[in-house]
Amino acid sequence: MKITLKDGSVREYAESRSIYDIAMDISEGLARAACCAKVNGKVADLRMVISEDCELAVCTADDKEGLATIRHTASHVLAEAVKNLFPDAKLTIGPSIDTGFYYDFDHAPFSREDLDNLEAEMKRIIKTGARLERFTLPRQDAIKFMEDRGEPYKVELIRDLPEDAEISFYRQGENFVDLCAGPHLMSVKGIKAFKLTSSSMAYWRGKSENAMLQRIYGTAFSRKEELEEYLAYWENVKNRDHNKLGREMELFTTVDVIGQGLPLLMPKGAKIIQTMQRWIEDEEEKRGYLRTKTPLMAKSDLYKISGHWDHYLDGMFVLGDEKKDKEVLALRPMTCPFQYYVYKATQHSYRDLPLRYGETSTLFRNEDSGEMHGLTRVRQFTISEGHLIVRPDQMVQEFKDCLALAKYCLTVLGVEEDVTYHLSKWDPDNREKYIGEPKVWEETEESIRRILKELGIDFVEDVGEAAFYGPKVDINACNVYGKEDTMITIQWDALLAEQFDMYYIDQNGDKIRPYIIHRTSMGCYERTLAWLIEKYEGKFPTWLCPEQVRVLPISEKYSDYAAKVEAKLKDNGILATTDNRSEKIGFKIREARLDKLPYMLVVGQKEEEENLVSVRSRFAGDEGQKSLDEFIDQICKEIRTKEIRKEAPQEGKA
Repeated sequence: MKITLKDGSVREYAESRSIYDIAMDISEGLARAACCAKVNGKVADLRMVISEDCELAVCTADDKEGLATIRHTASHVLAEAVKNLFPDAKLTIGPSIDTGFYYDFDHAPFSREDLDNLEAEMKRIIKTGARLERFTLPRQDAIKFMEDRGEPYKVELIRDLPEDAEISFYRQGENFVDLCAGPHLMSVKGIKAFKLTSSSMAYWRGKSENAMLQRIYGTAFSRKEELEEYLAYWENVKNRDHNKLGREMELFTTVDVIGQGLPLLMPKGAKIIQTMQRWIEDEEEKRGYLRTKTPLMAKSDLYKISGHWDHYLDGMFVLGDEKKDKEVLALRPMTCPFQYYVYKATQHSYRDLPLRYGETSTLFRNEDSGEMHGLTRVRQFTISEGHLIVRPDQMVQEFKDCLALAKYCLTVLGVEEDVTYHLSKWDPDNREKYIGEPKVWEETEESIRRILKELGIDFVEDVGEAAFYGPKVDINACNVYGKEDTMITIQWDALLAEQFDMYYIDQNGDKIRPYIIHRTSMGCYERTLAWLIEKYEGKFPTWLCPEQVRVLPISEKYSDYAAKVEAKLKDNGILATTDNRSEKIGFKIREARLDKLPYMLVVGQKEEEENLVSVRSRFAGDEGQKSLDEFIDQICKEIRTKEIRKEAPQEGKA
């Protein structure tokens, strides 16, 4: 047989050989470094025997497949350590992930002390240098094998495998065996550096109706230096996490007795959202949007017409029981059907369209408790929602204009480079999830595809991510942990007008169904705030800051002048406070820096005598003395234009 290596060279063998033996034949050093391989482009275990011509690439820790194999093996070492220290724990799954690995256990929650003890046990196991041996069993033998070991989750996984699946196991040392497809390292010695990073709750198979498990996260590398670099990076990531930083900055909090996914916006956080909301509403008004204000709940009848009762009921908060109550209400998960009835309240002609309705909408989604996180995934949230009722011939231009508004919002917020565009399509193999005929879906998806290409927007296509009534453009961004969330959505709807009997009168006097665009201009305010906290590490652009200027009198003698400065700043719409504490000025400046303020105005004798202020900023450190009017003109322009000033490399010293 002929083996073509990735450098193009060919090796010939008269009989079958394992990948590891081929690697050893190429180079003993390569065999020592090998983690897995790719055979004809597919990842394979080093133990795999090759018996026919193929293309072979041996993967080391420098390849993503090789690093994933190290991490997968580390997850098995973790599982063995858990079974050694906590014999009653039940095993479930333990894959490698982009940041390392995790393993889920049916067990009580693990403390940080538990993780430290598990790390010590993992080091002991790795030091033994135990080899991993792969073997297979017939289905019934495999089930009995795991039943005898008291692993019910593994039994369930085996039963769910296809009838023709090969059921493989890996034996690690003398006592530990796990159900696994592989690949794995030849021995645990290949795990040179690892760390258990955290633990959390997870549901078996990701469904809240299933058993609650405990997930342990970790990471692993082939070199200690890489681990140290990663842990330093991760520490920075945790410090930028909006869930940590937002609480420290007193932007929001949560309370157990109020409920998970129901954050309280504190005055500073509420001020930021108020600023964004006023900006968005004014911007939409400039673009021809009409404001509506609609109820937070409705009878189930409304959601049955829209299709949400059939397609989205699990995600709704329902008030009442249809079997017992005369009237059942539900908190709204969306605003669209409410705005449709605003449209239907008046008869419209073709000359009236497009009609652009905008609403700052508070919505409710019954998220699983395991999915909720800070401000990014909550049960009550507010969005910059809008619905455009348009003639079919207006649809393309209006859709483009919605994209333009979204891009404008991203640009002003300074995040336009941080997003990816997705064409979210239906899944024709899952028809029950959607309404409408295939032809309508194909035509609408192609229309969006042409628009994105015409506008020169790079995008990817995601099957199965469409709304049940139409395809959409999702504009996504990643949080500090690399998890992607949808920030802005623009949906093409050619179907719901029929269900709600919406029409306009055309030039011939005929009733015509309009098209509808569902869109957000900036998306969910809470999620956007979380995004901005992480983007700017709490150092918001001046126009968004809940406190834009702090006046710092050098001593109590200048408190009256400081009060006059503050009053004049406020008269000009600037968010200002005064620090009148009996503290040294250096301390006050340091406090203001820790509060991430854009500007401090230090005032003393000279400033009072000459109507000056000494300006210190995040952007240039000590900016020197300026007249108060000059500073006000400067900051008002910065706020008005929503300028994003660059941070100074080093702030001026107190």
